[in-house]
Amino acid sequence: MIKLINNENEESNRVTPKENSSHLNTNQDDTVLFDAYSQAVVNASEKVRDSVVHLEVKKKNNQNRANNRNRRRGYRPDTGSGSGFVISPEGFIVTNSHVVHDATNINVNLADGRQYQADLVGEDPSTDVAVIRIHAHDLQAVSFGDSSKIKVGQLAIAIGSPYGFEYTVTAGVISALGRSLRSGTGRLIDNVIQTDAALNPGNSGGPLLNSQGQVVGINTAVILPAQGICFAVASNTAEYVVGKLMTEGRVRRGYLGIAGQTYPIPARLINRHQLSNKQGVRIKQIEADAPTYNREMQVNDVIVKFGDDLVSSIDDLHRLLTEHTIGERIDLQVLRENKLVTIKVVPGTIEGI
Repeated sequence: MIKLINNENEESNRVTPKENSSHLNTNQDDTVLFDAYSQAVVNASEKVRDSVVHLEVKKKNNQNRANNRNRRRGYRPDTGSGSGFVISPEGFIVTNSHVVHDATNINVNLADGRQYQADLVGEDPSTDVAVIRIHAHDLQAVSFGDSSKIKVGQLAIAIGSPYGFEYTVTAGVISALGRSLRSGTGRLIDNVIQTDAALNPGNSGGPLLNSQGQVVGINTAVILPAQGICFAVASNTAEYVVGKLMTEGRVRRGYLGIAGQTYPIPARLINRHQLSNKQGVRIKQIEADAPTYNREMQVNDVIVKFGDDLVSSIDDLHRLLTEHTIGERIDLQVLRENKLVTIKVVPGTIEGI
């Protein structure tokens, strides 16, 4: 009986070939999936390894007492670091505007250990994009991907030099698309990519890659108190700006020479003039000597329409004042003393906005 019981236990504990096969297949599938993810990260990282650079930047020092005291104590408020990536064999490198703005010296460390001094080709603070150049040749360049084709949830790989640790690779996913981020000039950067690929100070200017090793974004900002919320300028925006910086040294945008604020339009005026927008831009100040024709404007005018486009905020005006508006006569609809008036403006341009 003891033998019989032992046989029954052996029989009940025996795994059938079918069950064993299913168990092995599950483990094997998990291994294959994990290896595929790892291989994608490895391949993309190796593809751009020699193109990612580390930047050491010295900036103009603000001459004030606080800075002088800090310098005597050993602090160096006029130094910083960041990342960048090579976009042409002739030594052109893309990074963030805030990394190299006001720089007096830009030192570029290549992946193979070589060091070069870089010259600033141009920067666009409004999109936080800059181009620098080193006097080197036959460099390995990256290629831009089409950021309009990326999708939420797909693999995102960030490479840079956080806290000076060169060539650090982190991976995550595209968390969201179409975000807006306020630049240092006050303009909104549109179509910003949100990712949870870990970024830290020093990653700024480095590439955000897809699984093919193409640059789909330029890492630009983190929200320090948060975790997993990081932002990158979309490659389609960056590629346009980079082209302008390389050929012209700047990006030209329309300029009206006014200071304004978003203003809620009273309901009675909306109904009286059958307006489609509930807000406009109230003019608070006009620059009389601005490089633009704005003489028909008056302080306290509320701009409600720019050409055929509605204006509900300062950001709407920034978006509409493109390079193509410079020098063009444009109809502006404004509310002036409760009346709807059409006036003419000719946007000018000013460098650095």
